[in-house]
Amino acid sequence: MAPLDPINPVPAHPRRRSILKGVAAGLVLGALGPAGRLITAQAAEAAQMPFNAYLRIDPDSTVTVLSSQFEMGQGSYTGLATLVAEELDADWAQMRAEGVAGNEKLYGNPAFGGALQGTGGSSSTPGMWDRYRYAGATARRMLVQAAAQAWQVPAADIVVERGIVRHAAGHQATFGDLVQAAAALPVPTDVQLKTPSQWTLIGSETLHRLDTAAKSTGRQQYTIDVRLPGMLTAVVAHPPLFGAKVKSFDASAAKAIPGVVDVVAVARGVAVVAKDTWTAIKARRALQVEWDESGAETRGTDDLMAEYRQLATTGNADVARNDGDVEAAFAKSGARLIEAAYEFPYLAHAPMEPLNAVVRFQDGELEIWSGHQFPTVYQQTGAKLMGIPPEKVKLHVLMSGGSFGRRAVPDADFIVDAVTVLQATGAKTPIRMQWTREDDMAAGHYRPMYYHALRAALDEQGNVVAWHHRVVGQSIMRGTAFERSMVRNGVDGTSVEGGSTLPYRIPNLKVDLITTDSKTPVLWWRSVGSSHTAYSTEVFIDELAYAAKRDPVEFRRAMLKDRPRHLGVLNLVAEKAGWEKPAPDGIFRGIAVHESFHTFVAQVMEVRVRPDGGIKVVRAIVAVDCGVAVNPNVIRAQMEGGVGFALGAVMKSAITLDKGRVQEGNFDTYQVLTIDEMPKVEVHIMPSTERPTGVGEPGVPPAGPALANAVFAATGRRIRILPFNSKRAQSA
Repeated sequence: MAPLDPINPVPAHPRRRSILKGVAAGLVLGALGPAGRLITAQAAEAAQMPFNAYLRIDPDSTVTVLSSQFEMGQGSYTGLATLVAEELDADWAQMRAEGVAGNEKLYGNPAFGGALQGTGGSSSTPGMWDRYRYAGATARRMLVQAAAQAWQVPAADIVVERGIVRHAAGHQATFGDLVQAAAALPVPTDVQLKTPSQWTLIGSETLHRLDTAAKSTGRQQYTIDVRLPGMLTAVVAHPPLFGAKVKSFDASAAKAIPGVVDVVAVARGVAVVAKDTWTAIKARRALQVEWDESGAETRGTDDLMAEYRQLATTGNADVARNDGDVEAAFAKSGARLIEAAYEFPYLAHAPMEPLNAVVRFQDGELEIWSGHQFPTVYQQTGAKLMGIPPEKVKLHVLMSGGSFGRRAVPDADFIVDAVTVLQATGAKTPIRMQWTREDDMAAGHYRPMYYHALRAALDEQGNVVAWHHRVVGQSIMRGTAFERSMVRNGVDGTSVEGGSTLPYRIPNLKVDLITTDSKTPVLWWRSVGSSHTAYSTEVFIDELAYAAKRDPVEFRRAMLKDRPRHLGVLNLVAEKAGWEKPAPDGIFRGIAVHESFHTFVAQVMEVRVRPDGGIKVVRAIVAVDCGVAVNPNVIRAQMEGGVGFALGAVMKSAITLDKGRVQEGNFDTYQVLTIDEMPKVEVHIMPSTERPTGVGEPGVPPAGPALANAVFAATGRRIRILPFNSKRAQSA
């Protein structure tokens, strides 16, 4: 089976038998570990593997969920622990979670076809929905069976509630009391999951996140906190132009700074190794590097966008979707033609914790401490660089201070930096490789810049009879290991998703793509293609509604009659916003609806015009249908965060190049939303019995177009160039 889309995966529906085969192979409760802990058979049989499997119960009754999904703030640890605790009938207070990696046979994401361990595409809950529930249910069955044998009573007469195993005759035990006996039992292969009517934790409004306390008190450990004996810190001088290489360098001034241990050439630049970070940064500034820029990207973003605009009319496009006969519909007498073009900049991910990794090589084994969003890729990369088998690479999975896609890098750039510095220094001591904010701004990976050209035809009744959407921009997948499965007939699905999957009923509809080339490195960014396609399509839909002299909600409803889940969130958000009633004085509204990662979100933005003529976003109303709401509070938090993330991007953020050089360095020049600019956000979750879908990203796409449509309602101005505060947007 070919791997599925790793960025926007179809939720997996694994058969129960395949899940139970995995359990029997060592997912749960296999043998006794140190101090009598109940751990996995896989760990007992292959102690050299980096981590255990899915579940560990300690003698003190602590239940630790071993999460195959990376925690970067989106709540995956809490979500997977909820699934386990529900089926295990554990008390929430005894639940813990930690990251695991190093064995794709155990941790391969079903949403990615199972061949790759990775966190992305809002796939953690949908991908693991069955796996971790069966792990919890299997553990419960074995604990109950151990109690039944000890008490000589039927297992069917035993109940488990909030971590306590009981029998009506007066017997009672904790999980810790039973782990040793349970570990000796065969793993059952016929466990049954609870029905929704039996759930007490899934859907609970009272569960707190597992990581809240540690993060609130500063106890949470991140990669930046790792300290190893003898560890040195490295920073890398990367080329100032993408595609440039080191020609020569003079390290004499850098080496003269006290605390500098070494200066070495590495695969991606020149590294300074010192006793602390500040010394390494000072020494890097003293480096004299001559760069070979003969093969570098020297175009600026203005040059690139000018090329994109030209290509949109003269380039050869690959077709992503073609319904009906668009050109014939445009040519039909009486059709009213509407056209618009939208421009999107490069965007940085800008997570709060800059990229970093700690590496150590001893006894033939490479250890890597980091936020491993793509463990399989990083394990294989480390093994290849060191010339050792992948099983000799041990990944320590740490929480990350954000990612938004940046820590899931096919070329493993920051891991390559860390390991090549370790190699170049003879692997004599552990190395902490640290990027600064400026490093990631100037030498990172970006959401591609895009140009969208749209045209549509309205008939005499104001109905959309033809729609043509052309996208021009770089491919994220081309040149990566995902190209074979993700680029079909020349079309990178991540460039057009959201446009090629437009839900509106339009008889003649065509979406095509012109893929451009640049050495500027690009990468998926929170909500990937929908980060730009939702803006262009939902703002254009609003333009068409205005041209047809129809209400924007009614206009959308008419074309979504056969899309009940889109229609459901649209109707809910309109109701909660009071769309049918006049807005309060001075308040103007805009609306948008979009599906990404199989989750449906509609948003209404309310704005007012400030005395200086600027726009203040005062309220965001969000309706979301993500199937079963496993953790409602996590869903609300992700919708709220998605709104803030998106508003900052569309209003203020851009990576710009001048003759190939990135101009932004930190948050003074790469601007994001500030706390005083954050609107009040109301989130309404649609009740659903559908399988859960992701929530980490789908809150982002509708926010920008809803805001743009509100700005039009307030000012009569359409914003087609992002960000809003750019010179070109202001002068357009």
